[in-house]
Amino acid sequence: MVYFKDISYMLSHVFFMAFIYLFLMHRYSPKKTLGICFISFSVMNLLDYVKLNLFPDSKLCYFFADIIQILVAQSTGLFISKKRDSRVLFIGLSASNYVIVGSITASILYIYTNNFFLALVGNTLMHVVILFVLFFRIGNIFHKFYEWDFRKGWWELCLIPSFFFCSFSCLAFFPYTLYEYPENILVSIFLMITMLVSYVVVLRYVDSETKQVEGYWKNVMFESYIKGLESQYYLVEQSEKNLKILRHDIRHYSTMIDSLLDQEEYDEIRNIAEHINEVVNENKIVRYCENLIINTILLKMAEQAQSFQITLQLDILIPKQIPVNEYEFALVIANLLENAVFNVKNLEPIKRYVDAKIHCTTEYLLIDIENECEKEVNFDSITGLPKSKRGENHGLGMQSVLVFSDKLGGNIDCYCENNHFRIILFVNF
Repeated sequence: MVYFKDISYMLSHVFFMAFIYLFLMHRYSPKKTLGICFISFSVMNLLDYVKLNLFPDSKLCYFFADIIQILVAQSTGLFISKKRDSRVLFIGLSASNYVIVGSITASILYIYTNNFFLALVGNTLMHVVILFVLFFRIGNIFHKFYEWDFRKGWWELCLIPSFFFCSFSCLAFFPYTLYEYPENILVSIFLMITMLVSYVVVLRYVDSETKQVEGYWKNVMFESYIKGLESQYYLVEQSEKNLKILRHDIRHYSTMIDSLLDQEEYDEIRNIAEHINEVVNENKIVRYCENLIINTILLKMAEQAQSFQITLQLDILIPKQIPVNEYEFALVIANLLENAVFNVKNLEPIKRYVDAKIHCTTEYLLIDIENECEKEVNFDSITGLPKSKRGENHGLGMQSVLVFSDKLGGNIDCYCENNHFRIILFVNF
């Protein structure tokens, strides 16, 4: 019986590590991540040996060994994860609940069949089915949940797996096991069903919220894009009108120049030439780069800055074809420039400026934006990005910037020193 528990618990630890390995994005290389998981697996097996083999009759030892195992398991998820926050803890606690279902299944099979081999096979099959069904059916929802963070925190969601885990532990393992109180089997089965249904509801809610926010930002970007196109159309229309007038008047200018040449009034001729050049330059269509979508967004941001009398100094190097999704890139540019404009629009005129260097080549991507900042900036302790003070529905733009950077394997650095705020996003292709 002891060896059956040893093997059953060992299988649970194996599948727990497999769960967090598959569902988390790793901070370290695959080899190092597997090494960390193996160390944690060994520690938890050692604690199983202590509580099941060395002190099998000590409930106090069982209790403290379980507490240490929980801490080791959840710490492993947080340690290997690329991000370390409540979302990772939620996934780790969920993994504990899913593997405990396999352990309870093994206990139930053994109670009814009294066959070690059949119970262990059933335990393994249950673990495999749960793991792969979850990975292939809702793995993408977990990854979205892991990548995006649209709320201030997800700590309240961690209560769901925590209470389920405590309920399972009290019903099936501590202080009495299902072998001692088989009357709890039916309750355990219904609790497992309730847990699975609850997770489906929670994950669908998360997926729905993610899609709503993604749709919101796509609409914001397309709205800016459409307004930018409207601005370009208006500028082109005005330029064509002014140039038509210039073409009509060019005959008169030519007559005047001929007359002035006869009179040798060269200074007046130069004045006329300068006037013609000024009219031509005023009606020149501004083009920041060759990419239509990015250029449209930049025109829109420049128009917005001009409306607040903000000096927008742009250093743009973006070809017609770029190695990233141009809509996502445009959205990132719009978010960062809009934040900068918002921060300086109420400052005194001499401080209303935004310096932006935006390069995107086949070798690298660089966004470097600097502006004056007189207010205190609060940085998120996890992401290192500034947190919005404008309310609950703000600050989502920075999250989209972070996801864009993570998707490309880039780095974001931002700081505020001597009333100057600067954010740099760099990706090396």
